[in-house]
Amino acid sequence: MCSRFVFLCTAAIAVASHSATNPPKHNSSFPKKGAVPSLTTPKPVTQVAKLQEQEDVGVCTSDKLIIERLIDNYKSFKTPSETGVIVWIEVWVQEVNSVNEITSDFDMDIYVTELWLDHALRYEHMSPCKYNLSLNYEILDQIWKPNTVFINSKAAHIHKSPFKNVFLMVYPNGTVWVNYRVQVKGPCSMDFSAFPMDRQTCHLTLESFSYNNQEVNMQWVNWTEGLTLLKKEIVLPDFVLTNYSTSIEQQVYPAGVWNELTMNFVFSRRYGWYIFQAYIPTYLTIFISWISFCLGPKMIPARTMLGVNSLLALTFQFGNIMRNLPRVSYVKALDVWMLVCLTFVFSSLLELAIIGAIGAKMETKASGPPQRSRSSSCTSPRICRNHVQSNSPHGFRSYGTTDPRMRRKMLLTTAGSISRTSGDITQTPEKMLLLDGCEDKSLVRSPRNWTTDRIDRMSMVAFPGLFTVFNIIYWSYYLNLSD
Repeated sequence: MCSRFVFLCTAAIAVASHSATNPPKHNSSFPKKGAVPSLTTPKPVTQVAKLQEQEDVGVCTSDKLIIERLIDNYKSFKTPSETGVIVWIEVWVQEVNSVNEITSDFDMDIYVTELWLDHALRYEHMSPCKYNLSLNYEILDQIWKPNTVFINSKAAHIHKSPFKNVFLMVYPNGTVWVNYRVQVKGPCSMDFSAFPMDRQTCHLTLESFSYNNQEVNMQWVNWTEGLTLLKKEIVLPDFVLTNYSTSIEQQVYPAGVWNELTMNFVFSRRYGWYIFQAYIPTYLTIFISWISFCLGPKMIPARTMLGVNSLLALTFQFGNIMRNLPRVSYVKALDVWMLVCLTFVFSSLLELAIIGAIGAKMETKASGPPQRSRSSSCTSPRICRNHVQSNSPHGFRSYGTTDPRMRRKMLLTTAGSISRTSGDITQTPEKMLLLDGCEDKSLVRSPRNWTTDRIDRMSMVAFPGLFTVFNIIYWSYYLNLSD
């Protein structure tokens, strides 16, 4: 009896000791009814987070996961295709800021679009949640790019207001769409032969700076216009954009052949300002110079002042306009106009000089004593014979000399008488005329006298007529040239 008591006490102490050292775990050692215990090993925390994110979005893959998987093993230095990649280019013209004749360039804001296929960026097998991915411009530095540049630009930069204006989109099949908003300054081929009715051509050329056409084949988009204006009309204070086009050509370099994509812009000058500032004042100056023809030969000082002032006005007008143009060695349309106008004004001054010389000569003759001309010579009187008819209404006429330039006539004698009978006419004998041998120079047939009034009248007709002919030729030629 005593030994049984001792055994029970020892067993109770052992059970109590085991319970104290190993407390029961209800959640793990005693699973709930119907629960299936897990037989797999625990997963890392990152994988559990990714699985949880997939569970949150459902059956599709989020943008973040797609980007991480695409960039994880991507090699940005490797061309997307070993056989070369086609890069499609499209340009949208937002605004033309200026066209500068002095520096021969133009400034504009444009959007440049690049499209190419990169199989390393395909994600259509990842069940994406979106049809395309719009990415930040920082991702662009981590993928391959064709390195497109404006090969002939004077300056170019991507807008940074308020951040870098770069658009990047990737499609599930790996198509990459990049768009830049760029301000670029390009060259212009200036030709001022028809100025101010001229047209100027400016151009920009794009090409891949790093890859020839065996690696990068640059092309204009063929499903739409390669060059598009975002505004219906681009008008500047001096120019208006009248035409634009695109072209492509291959350029050979020592490193290979490059495709060059060129945009051509044609700007026509708006010459309304020059009509008001140059042509109309010139017309008025020319018309004022013609007023001197109406003042007469005695208004020499007033006519001189009028002509000189007109000449100076044309010179100053011409200088003010040419000041804002580059110094070129060929003749411009405005040069032709100004030079001809200066010639007309200068010719009016020459006409004034001729009028002054003729007027002075006439005054000298009028103020001096009358003198017999040395060329006039007197010979001894000559007796001439003539037969006259008695029925002459004038009695007799002196037809007996071959020289009609006789000044004084004197009848010496007459013989016989004029008898009139009904039905018959008798003729007198001979008439004797005494004529002196002094020649009268006033009776000599001479050219028409060039008087000052006659010269002024001719100038009033000739100057406007010639100027009208010049205007018809000038405007017809240069307006057709500008069209």
